[in-house]
Amino acid sequence: MVLIKDEIDKIRGFTIIELLVVISILAILTGLLLPVLQRARLKGLDTHCMSNLRQLSLAGQMYWDDNNSQAFSYRGNSLNGGNTYWFGWLGRGDEGKRRFDISKGVLYKYIKNSSIQTCARLDYINDEFKLKATGAAYGYGYNLHLDGGSSLKPVVMTTLSSPSTVAFLADAAQVNTFQSPASKNNPMIEEFYYVNSREQTAHFRHNKESYVAFCDGRVELVGFSSGSIDHRLPEQWIGRLPSKVLLLKSVYRE
Repeated sequence: MVLIKDEIDKIRGFTIIELLVVISILAILTGLLLPVLQRARLKGLDTHCMSNLRQLSLAGQMYWDDNNSQAFSYRGNSLNGGNTYWFGWLGRGDEGKRRFDISKGVLYKYIKNSSIQTCARLDYINDEFKLKATGAAYGYGYNLHLDGGSSLKPVVMTTLSSPSTVAFLADAAQVNTFQSPASKNNPMIEEFYYVNSREQTAHFRHNKESYVAFCDGRVELVGFSSGSIDHRLPEQWIGRLPSKVLLLKSVYRE
């Protein structure tokens, strides 16, 4: 009986040691795999954002074809207690409680898909994020230089000598310090709906780069203009796109 008990004890001891070894190996493998899985997840989010912009870019091409190649305005008419913009209708009211209707956007009729207007890399549940509407509205910004400004008509796209160098849409956001619950002492990030060469409204949320849809339909990552990152929330990587991807006088045909 003593011999049998000794053998059982040896088996039990070996099993415990073996289990500890297995647990150690699993812990090491988990530590190695987690960064890989995280990178794969982020790559999936990046691919989704790129797909969104490609679809919106195609819708833009269809809009131009239907409107004598003229770009659309950033802002439309005021109606029903709100304002129409290129991306939809946004009601007036308190921040985070405003109504939003994407179907009023100029591109909606070409895609009729409300799932492509936001980028998964725009962190809506971050404590520093402030909603404009009752939920996520739009995560991309229109190149305001195509709008033409208050005294000019929107650009005629066929007059661009190099559409492949001019941004159409890009990842966008801004730092808000002037609308509650944001303040100067509590800067917050929010959606924004245009980019230009003057304001810090491009969002470099893809590993410090922004996806940009160009006027020829291609989409690629672009870095920020040196020194342009908004110092109020530097960790959010909001700044300006380089001037070379925004509309310049040199891109027009003479």
